Amino acid sequence: MKSRHHHQRRARIRGFGYLGRLGPGLITGASDDDPSGIGTYSQVGAAFGFGLLWTAVVSLPLAAAVQETAARLGLVTGKGLAVLIKERFSRWVLYLAVLLVVTANVFNIGADLGSMAASLRLLAPIPYAPLVALIAVILLVLEILVPYRRYSRILRWLTLSLLAYIAVLFTVNVRWGTVARDVFVPSIHGDRAYLVALIAVFGTTISPYLFFWQASEEVEEEEEKKESPPSYPFDIGHLRAMRVDVVAGMTSAVAVMFAIMVASAATLHAHGLTTIQTADQAARALRPIAGRVAGLLFALGIVGTGSLAVPVLAGSSAYAVAETFGWPEGLSRTFTEAIGFYGSIAAAMIVGLVLGFIGIDPICALYYSAILNGLAAPPLILLMLILSRSTGTCGPWRGGSTSTVLLLVAFLVMAGLPIAYLVR
Repeated sequence: MKSRHHHQRRARIRGFGYLGRLGPGLITGASDDDPSGIGTYSQVGAAFGFGLLWTAVVSLPLAAAVQETAARLGLVTGKGLAVLIKERFSRWVLYLAVLLVVTANVFNIGADLGSMAASLRLLAPIPYAPLVALIAVILLVLEILVPYRRYSRILRWLTLSLLAYIAVLFTVNVRWGTVARDVFVPSIHGDRAYLVALIAVFGTTISPYLFFWQASEEVEEEEEKKESPPSYPFDIGHLRAMRVDVVAGMTSAVAVMFAIMVASAATLHAHGLTTIQTADQAARALRPIAGRVAGLLFALGIVGTGSLAVPVLAGSSAYAVAETFGWPEGLSRTFTEAIGFYGSIAAAMIVGLVLGFIGIDPICALYYSAILNGLAAPPLILLMLILSRSTGTCGPWRGGSTSTVLLLVAFLVMAGLPIAYLVR
């Protein structure tokens, strides 16, 4: 049968123009470090110092395996995750999964918009309410009106904002010997505060909205090229390129997570500031300790990552809803071709924006978002594992033993930590 050429621009990873050839995996990984995630990592670094840096080493292979599975499901089947769940499982399983993901996404959008506005206010004294509304409108207009090929290019370039957090490490004094010891010889505790921190770190790194976005974006890029449905066997080189893309994205996400925790531990924790709970609080607190440059880089990074993550959160919700109800969907379609899809994006943005104006504290929004992500992630990982192991779904490209083991470990970690907290 005729080979299906997946992501032709991604097939050749090496050489000049590397960033331009990477695809959904890079965007997904970068959006994992959204402002709410930055706030979580800052709080963990401030509260525990270098004590939880080992989670970066553990979370990277787990997150990469989960995202590779989501990408492979979309790449091989040409269908989004919600469609595959609808075809294989009961409707109530689909509705519950989508409800949890969309609800968590909306809270995350509200928290991220608030953090972006608060960070911009650190740079210029702009009134909060009109600023957060303006940010939401700009991001919504770009996602709806800019053609997909150009929009995906914008998102790829926004991933460079993550470099701000790597740059912060060069402006602070870090005891790298202590860092290495705590990474490779960790001191693990079982108290409730420690378990909450672990739940926050793993829940932020392995987030359900990334699963839906990754699978749907793999399909989106194929539909953009107007290619035929998948046929077997397709070129194994494209599958390898997808894996490089996904691993590159998740490595960048975990590297930034590591950098934020190190910077917060070396500055905030070292000076007794242990209650930083939002991204903009971290940027504000860094200024008098690490210098104005560190605070500025931190604030600019929040704006850049938020500009990347909010469209992904809204888009993930829209893909899940549209696939559930069988609506035309995809950023490559125009507004009139996919009204329900773009309406879902607008609704997610608007509800998230409204949360910031009705008295819901951003910290509470992050807290509830983390709880919902924690509830949604384990069953979704289990569903993806079942789908990826099915010959009927993935044909010869079903998950191998390494992928299966890593997904099982991810499931046990994500499900086991909340249980351990409850019985503690």
